[in-house]
Amino acid sequence: MLDGGDVEDGVTEANGQQVAGEAARPAQAPLLDAAEVAGMLKCSERTVYRLAGSGRMPKPIRLGGLVRWRRQTIEDWIGAGCPPCDRPRGRR
Repeated sequence: MLDGGDVEDGVTEANGQQVAGEAARPAQAPLLDAAEVAGMLKCSERTVYRLAGSGRMPKPIRLGGLVRWRRQTIEDWIGAGCPPCDRPRGRR
């Protein structure tokens, strides 16, 4: 037994959580890409972009060329029953 936890078969146990390698991702990333949002909504990525563009879901955050949504915002929106978020401009 080591002070930092047990090492067995390449998996390190630290603070009660198993970590596989140095590049382990957090279980719940704070930002989601279109594929992750689509998985939560059980739809296609294209549908996610259409919903966002039409104001029927929360607007994404743009980081350079990346498009991401805050996990908490999407979870709250789904919990509220997916209400429209914004009226699209120029359309009636």
